[in-house]
Amino acid sequence: MAYETKEAQAEMVWKLLEEVKDPEMPAISMVEMGMIHQVNVEEGIVSVDVLPTFVGCPALEMMKANITDKLASAAGVKEVRVKFVYTPAWTSDRISDEGRVKLRAFGIAAPPVDYKPGDPWEVKCPYCDSPYTHMENLFGPAACRSILYCRHCKNPFEALKPIC
Repeated sequence: MAYETKEAQAEMVWKLLEEVKDPEMPAISMVEMGMIHQVNVEEGIVSVDVLPTFVGCPALEMMKANITDKLASAAGVKEVRVKFVYTPAWTSDRISDEGRVKLRAFGIAAPPVDYKPGDPWEVKCPYCDSPYTHMENLFGPAACRSILYCRHCKNPFEALKPIC
């Protein structure tokens, strides 16, 4: 199937990218995380600029492979180029509202919207919505997450760190 315009092919690429999950949090796509910065389609060559949540994220190669695999077989795509860019820097405000809902359903508390450095980091439990939580460990299973404990429902959970 050939696309009539460059814009139509770019729209198709964005729709496919919505299916590419964050490898460390498979409940949310990289688009919902705000990690896909821009897409360019030129004569069948698709270029995708990705904003990693952290510079040293160990899942970068997995992200690149997942994006390439998803797009490579799409109609009209001859080549996929994935580039990690660091300007502008990814911030937690880039997470979509739908992404925040999906994170919570997955058991991960999303960072507050419009968080500013120096603001208190108040985390509500993703299971019971209680504000009575306690930081167990600032360093979670990934650089972007911390481990907390809910004093109300007694569940441990993870929270994405606010990055601004």
